[in-house]
Amino acid sequence: MAKAKAPRRPLESCTIKHINKTINAGDCVLMRPPDQSNPQYVARIERIDADARGGNVKVLARWYYRPEESIGGRRQFHGSKELFLSDHYDVQSADTIEGKCTVHSFKSYTKLDSVVNDDFFCRFEYNSSTGAFNPDRVAVYCKCEMPYNPDDLMVQCEDCSDWFHPACIEMTAEEAKILDHFFCETCSSSGQKKLQNSHAASRPSDTKVDAKRRRR
Repeated sequence: MAKAKAPRRPLESCTIKHINKTINAGDCVLMRPPDQSNPQYVARIERIDADARGGNVKVLARWYYRPEESIGGRRQFHGSKELFLSDHYDVQSADTIEGKCTVHSFKSYTKLDSVVNDDFFCRFEYNSSTGAFNPDRVAVYCKCEMPYNPDDLMVQCEDCSDWFHPACIEMTAEEAKILDHFFCETCSSSGQKKLQNSHAASRPSDTKVDAKRRRR
């Protein structure tokens, strides 16, 4: 008769000695990939358990996918720090955890004053078998009708409140940065863009140019 598996006991947290960090269920972590030349994996810890003596600690990891790891690949509107929360789970040794990170909601990420290496954001859940996303639709902006990429500079029309990429309205990023006012072609009474430029030092503090750009 095969020997029965020794029962494991759940833990609320565990300490990862080589990084001197305490990990709790629900934390987002960076995990060591098999190929060290690849970026660290990102996962949410769903469960932690150990053997009867408290050793051999393992975690149930729910993986975040990077856009390039999805079936459709990376697209223009995907941010450099964007992740998809997948339905892919694995049991991993706690020793493969290399650090903690923060995966923000999309809304919270766009409100950050600065972004550090361990900041990421997620706006989609991802089915790793079918390639389907939830939600399957998001708001689009600009003449190009693309979802918002928080890495990109955009300017807002003061009339319709839509946002535009400078390149899509025949404007350079440098010109966009010194705008005081902007009216899109549709909203402009003359059918042309109305731009009022001034020196950056005299730009009103409530200008709506940089709000759609995420600092890296």
